[in-house]
Amino acid sequence: MTESPTPARPWPVDVPGLAYGGDYNPEQWPLETQLEDVELMQLAGVNLVSVAIFSWAQLEPREGEYTFEWLDAVLDRLHAGGIRVALATATASPPPWLTTNHPEILPVTAEGVVLGQGSRQAYAVSSPMFRSYAVAMTRRMAERYRDHPALALWHVDNELGCHVPHDYSENAAVAFRRWLEERYGDVEALNAAWGTAFWSQRYDSFAEVQPPRASPTGLNPTQQLDFARFSSDELLTHYRALRDVLREVTPAVPTTTNLMLPNAKWMDYFSWAGDLDVIANDHYLVAADPEGYVDLAFSADLSRGVAGGDPWMLMEHSTSAVNWQPRNRAKGAGEMLRNSLTHVARGADAVMFFQWRQSVAGAEKYHSGMVPHTGTDSAVWRNTVELGRVLGELAPVRGSRVRASVALVFDYPSWWAVEADFHPTSALSYPEEVLRWYRALWRRGVTVDVVPAGADLTGYRAVVLPTLHSVSDADAAGVAEAVRGGASALVTFLSGTVDEHDHVYLGGYPGAFRELLGVRTEEFFPLQEDERLTLDDGTTADLWSEHTRLEGAEAVHRWVDGPLAGGPAVTRNVVGEGAAWYVATRPDEVGVARLVERVLAEAGVEPEADVLPGVEVVRRHGTDGASYLFVINHTATEATLPATGRDLVAGADVDGLLRVPAGRVAVVAER
Repeated sequence: MTESPTPARPWPVDVPGLAYGGDYNPEQWPLETQLEDVELMQLAGVNLVSVAIFSWAQLEPREGEYTFEWLDAVLDRLHAGGIRVALATATASPPPWLTTNHPEILPVTAEGVVLGQGSRQAYAVSSPMFRSYAVAMTRRMAERYRDHPALALWHVDNELGCHVPHDYSENAAVAFRRWLEERYGDVEALNAAWGTAFWSQRYDSFAEVQPPRASPTGLNPTQQLDFARFSSDELLTHYRALRDVLREVTPAVPTTTNLMLPNAKWMDYFSWAGDLDVIANDHYLVAADPEGYVDLAFSADLSRGVAGGDPWMLMEHSTSAVNWQPRNRAKGAGEMLRNSLTHVARGADAVMFFQWRQSVAGAEKYHSGMVPHTGTDSAVWRNTVELGRVLGELAPVRGSRVRASVALVFDYPSWWAVEADFHPTSALSYPEEVLRWYRALWRRGVTVDVVPAGADLTGYRAVVLPTLHSVSDADAAGVAEAVRGGASALVTFLSGTVDEHDHVYLGGYPGAFRELLGVRTEEFFPLQEDERLTLDDGTTADLWSEHTRLEGAEAVHRWVDGPLAGGPAVTRNVVGEGAAWYVATRPDEVGVARLVERVLAEAGVEPEADVLPGVEVVRRHGTDGASYLFVINHTATEATLPATGRDLVAGADVDGLLRVPAGRVAVVAER
């Protein structure tokens, strides 16, 4: 259970209350617009903006020629207006002169295609040439602005790995071999880990190893898994190189980069957390998802998990429509406020947007901004001002923390491994399986900590492990210890199947969890696309089934049809003071909800409040004993629940009963 008396991480320097603002790109606008911007920011209550993210070509239009004067003036104006700055290293996209003079810095796909200049992130992080230019630009930024009074935070690069999570260039091959040698020590250890006796893949030296480039058929799965690990680490290494310069020159100014939780598959952000002073995340709703706010809540809980429970920054989201989905729908009435406060409810102490002013040109000109194309006579602008007012009233919330008695384990290596080539089914999506169980917990009104495999599970009453495919012996032992101590653990299919090298645990599935769960699966029986089976409680299931034997566990539900009729589909095993549940299939939505309800009841976990489905209730707790009840009503019906205190959003006292109109929000400072 994540809880500590004081936040462990630093925060942007001298930012009062909750941070509010967004990406600011003044280089796109004439001076008269820039002057108006500061006045509008003050009117909206903005106190922090990110500057110079994509400014390299404006700051260094030709190699060695610098034009910092315009940025000096921007920072001076922001400071005079009382607005703090998250200053970027300006390295997110190399200028055309750099890629023209040094095309060897460009990234290469697995098929050998060179990705050229013309969009953004046209660089390979393994390129020593690019690294040297990026480090030099970062140093120049740090030395010029080290003493600027507006500087509150360093924004390193931008969304690292967003477009190029993997690079297959020769520079990457050299770096990959170096990474493998550090990981394994000698080539025979690599051969053992990769299982190279299969398909005559034995290596005699690290020099023979290549990245997993396009090949005649399926590649070595552990080679792919290690390349994913390497690629995540290599992006982090690039961050560290720039961060180290900033720490050297400005040791009192914290650093961050914006993560992309939960949708960035290839960066293991849990492994990045120790290198980031501030955890910052970008999140965007999918317009086609009628319950997008559930994914939003999961993103926020995952961000808090990466932050180790400390407050974190929402670095980007959108005031209304984005520009990159098939159909980019505008947000409805109250949605911007609901979205923003959902992040705050779940631990964010900053609400920021891409971007301050909607662009008139470029690839993102139809992406909404805080100041839209239509200007200040618009609903979007009025929403911007209202959100600023609300966040100002919520200043006392800053630094408070979320408490949870349920943990959900999210694991990047399991994601990479279970979706690789040649598995029992190719129809499985790891994020969908995680969200299937998270959604049921959300609908039940239970606050959840999203934690990595290997996390300390002490204090959690219930632990949910959806398709935790790749598990080390140590991590499996940690789950077993939590169960013996009294927790209820729910493990779903294809969990514990392989170890950290993607080698199958022998003796029967689910491998690493077999003894804990008290079951032994002989064979998998994945279902065909339109195939459905029925459990004895009437639940239907798709995608997956298993030929499972009980070895100490009891059958909670059995199959009533199909090739495994009569066999166990859901089991429960008492271990010590707790119990371990195994779900050897993918139940429908009703079945998932029933199982979650049973596990929560067994664990003694209650929701924050008894409210209608679709009403989100979360508490934050201050170190001074204060508590803040967040209620976000996503429904078309008024929500009522017991509360006493002061609604900071409405500026009204609450005496025993809180009423939250349809589509509205409330934050009660409880007493």
